[in-house]
Amino acid sequence: MLSMNKKALAILMRTKMRPLSPASSKISHMQLSPGGGNKLSTQNANASTNTEREFEVVRESMNSAITMNKTEVLDALLNDFSEGYFSLSGENRRKLLLTLAREHDLNRTQVHELIKQYLGLEIPHAEPTNQEEESRLAAFYRVERNLRQALKPMYEVLFERLNTHPGGLKFLSIIRADIVSILEEESIASLRALDSYLKEKLITWLSPAALELHQITWDDPASLLEKIVAYEAVHPISNLIDLKRRLGVGRRCFGYLHSAIPGEPLIFIEVALMKNVAQTIQEVLWDDPPIPECEATCALFYSISSTQPGLKGINLGKFLIKRVIDLVKKDMPNISTFATLSPIPGYMQWLLSKLASAERSGSTFRENILEPEEERSLLDVLQESADGKNAMEIMWNLLTSTNHEWTKSERLISVLEAPLMRLCARYLLKEKKRGRALDSVANFHLQNGAMVGRLNWMADQSEKGLLQSGGIMVNYVYRYIYSPEMENIEENAQSYFSTGHIHASCDVSRFVEMGRSMM
Repeated sequence: MLSMNKKALAILMRTKMRPLSPASSKISHMQLSPGGGNKLSTQNANASTNTEREFEVVRESMNSAITMNKTEVLDALLNDFSEGYFSLSGENRRKLLLTLAREHDLNRTQVHELIKQYLGLEIPHAEPTNQEEESRLAAFYRVERNLRQALKPMYEVLFERLNTHPGGLKFLSIIRADIVSILEEESIASLRALDSYLKEKLITWLSPAALELHQITWDDPASLLEKIVAYEAVHPISNLIDLKRRLGVGRRCFGYLHSAIPGEPLIFIEVALMKNVAQTIQEVLWDDPPIPECEATCALFYSISSTQPGLKGINLGKFLIKRVIDLVKKDMPNISTFATLSPIPGYMQWLLSKLASAERSGSTFRENILEPEEERSLLDVLQESADGKNAMEIMWNLLTSTNHEWTKSERLISVLEAPLMRLCARYLLKEKKRGRALDSVANFHLQNGAMVGRLNWMADQSEKGLLQSGGIMVNYVYRYIYSPEMENIEENAQSYFSTGHIHASCDVSRFVEMGRSMM
């Protein structure tokens, strides 16, 4: 009991009392003298000069880390660069990354000359029959080798050296997080190329073969459990009792660890062992006590969270889910169903946009997304307050009401269920971007080979759940042992990639067909 209390206290202290970032620490130690206006101006000028000098020092250490070949000083240079980078302001980090992208890119003059050489060569026979043809073939190999080398940007040297340096892989993920953050604000071609190159390197270095699957339990160090609390992105962990429940009987938590980033999962997934596929998140998070594990037939994935913003776009989750399915099947043969209970983060934004654009458009071009029966039901319930408004206006007003007032009326909940569920099915199955599901979570699970299994009404009544999806959640089914069409996850993934086809259950597809039949 004493050890549990010590661990609980450690996690609580780590979570609640985080150290200030380097930048905020510096700010907190700056003290202004009262009444010293001129002094403040001088301090600002000195700070600006110091910031510029600091930037130049870090820039020089970065250049040296790329060009230096003396192994005995390389570690010190990489340390200087990483420490210096963390001391820079956000603006100076941006400036440094642009310098890296532009000044340490590939040599295009050299590439151009090599391409000219290559195009000037006479294509030899695949199997030379004399010395002259052998020489021509050798010339091809030589230019191709030089061209491959010239097409590597100089910043590759920095990435490779950091990857083998202690703490370097974590540092690279932080650098990429900064790059991604900059690119979200503005599109810079050289920086986008730098991001693409670093992303490819990280994908190689973080291949499944390099990752360790670890079951996270209450017995793990407090430092690791604190990261689970801090990085849980789907359903925040409310307190230590909640954390202990998620790691206890009837629950599992698995994470991918990398030896270069010890004690910190790159990504983790939470699993509930249940009798049936859950229809509400309340069943998963708050039902107590859980069923005996021997009675469970379903492994429900209810949260998957990445701990590294710099690994955005690198699909470690796909491999994690498949490894966990294999592990659970092996350890618990009684589990026959593998599914998720997932949020639908983009649904309400899409729906409100549709409702708003319908009101802005003239009657000729307006898309009436409500069926006649749905319109009548809405107008009947709110006839006193309709005041000449059409059903889509009423629906927009209800869904944007303060404190989600509609959820406090059984009649409104009942009337909104049909249109919201039907439109949600349309959003998941039909609304696409570049041939892929518009919803980011749907796209993630579909490209992993899952099927859209079931929509669940009022499954997440938290503020976040209502804002994102009107409380609706979805079950994506990865494997149901008695369902042959779900056995081949890879086939589902392949058909989604090649044609954009979304596998869905009859129940979910019926919502979309229902809408068509009413047209």
